Amino acid sequence: MGKVHLLDCTLRDGGYVNDWKFGEETIKGFSQKIAQTGIEMYEVGFLKGDSFDKDRAVFPDLESLATVISPKNPNMMYVGMIDMSAPLPVERIKKYDGSSVDMIRVIFKKNKMKQAYEYCKSIQELGYKLSVNFVGTDMYSDTEFVEGIELFNTINPYAMAIVDTFGLIKRKQFLRLVYLADNNMNKGITLCYHAHNNLQQAMGNAEALVEMNLKRDLCIDACVFGMGRGAGNLNLELFAEYMNENYDTHYRIKPMLEIMDEYLNEIYQKRFWGYSLPLYLSASNGCHPNYAIYLAEKDSLPVKAFNELLNSMPAEAKAEFSKEKAEKYYREFQENYINDKETLNKLSQEMSNKEVLILAPGSSLKQYQECIKNVIADKNPIVLAVNFVAEQYDVDYVFSSNMRRYAKIQGRTKAKCITTSNMKECKHTDYIVNFSSFASKEPDIIDNSGLMALKLLIAIGVKKVYIAGMDGYNSSLEMNYFEDTLEYDFSNVAEIRNDLISREMREFRKVLDMTFLTPSAYDL
Repeated sequence: MGKVHLLDCTLRDGGYVNDWKFGEETIKGFSQKIAQTGIEMYEVGFLKGDSFDKDRAVFPDLESLATVISPKNPNMMYVGMIDMSAPLPVERIKKYDGSSVDMIRVIFKKNKMKQAYEYCKSIQELGYKLSVNFVGTDMYSDTEFVEGIELFNTINPYAMAIVDTFGLIKRKQFLRLVYLADNNMNKGITLCYHAHNNLQQAMGNAEALVEMNLKRDLCIDACVFGMGRGAGNLNLELFAEYMNENYDTHYRIKPMLEIMDEYLNEIYQKRFWGYSLPLYLSASNGCHPNYAIYLAEKDSLPVKAFNELLNSMPAEAKAEFSKEKAEKYYREFQENYINDKETLNKLSQEMSNKEVLILAPGSSLKQYQECIKNVIADKNPIVLAVNFVAEQYDVDYVFSSNMRRYAKIQGRTKAKCITTSNMKECKHTDYIVNFSSFASKEPDIIDNSGLMALKLLIAIGVKKVYIAGMDGYNSSLEMNYFEDTLEYDFSNVAEIRNDLISREMREFRKVLDMTFLTPSAYDL
């Protein structure tokens, strides 16, 4: 059996969680602590970009990286990563002199293999150890993977890596990839495994790889606390403990626990990573995990619809995430078009000549309850609640464009219900209006129910509305909603959402007389 090395990539791969903004003190402190663990390799961060920020684990050159690892531990190999989607200019990489990283890992997608090959030759000529990482290894056919291995065999790198980019490689498929690699790589090249944990396969696959007792050396990537985007990565502390118990290694777990406590726990509290339903769905549908993260933040799709949306995406689009594509598929899914002309005519007959009071689910409904009820008694408006019902108010209509919210409303009100056509699972409603007719053109607020309700009222001829509970978004989650069951976390984008909604409401005000009965963060 060859040697098994552990490589920590917390600051590099874990950095996707917080945009690599660990802070100078944490980066330097982490580097010193990780050296105490006895692991063999430490990936300090990405080598990319043009400017150096001492608080980020991203480095535009090797000189800036050297400043955070000095003094180096002679028993540990220091590593940097270069991504071929935006490679660091070779001329910015000085010849190896031992002051900075010892090895450079080059990651590339299948369509960048030839460019990566030429780039990797330059890295070796500069004197660095080289690791060749096949991004999305499971997306290669067997022939493509073997041809890639044979291509890089010609330069005999230090290591080659199987990379489970989407966290969906299960053991049977993983072992097949390992056999292909082991039987086609040159002798003496280290085989590496980089896991993501969307389907919770990382630990089992890593154990299976070690237990194969291959003759060549192995390198297992892991992160302290499993830190990583979405469902995270293999936990360094857990795998190190497994090695200690089964292979007579002597990794020190205590410094890893101190890293968790001193440097990572605060980040974890603010930017959770770990197993989740959306990330399971993205992996099971073969999608880039960023689709799950992006769509989950909208918090508008029940699990069945979430799964259907991901499943319906074209295969060629699933591997490459972009916000524009995610929004396109989300909008197309939501725009389950119906002809609602007859419905709008009926609503117009019922509402157009009357004043309307909109009750949105903001927390101000509690504080201003007496004022709101006085307006109801004095003006006798039609009362329309948006995405909720409350026992304190007699409601004539409920408007909803969000199936998750509407599921909590059904059976709790005798009011007439107006829903939008995107809500495919809605079985009981009085009126259905076309989603795309009332959706915002701004991706971040495409399905904001308050805006959609206002656009609907304009469309059916309402001229005067009173508004209560449309408080806007606050960075403090508990201040946003009338009921705890309505809380969805938009705290990290509160200002952006407030600004976008304010712009649309200013346009509404040109054709609709709006009176706010409660305070609002919207700038009208």
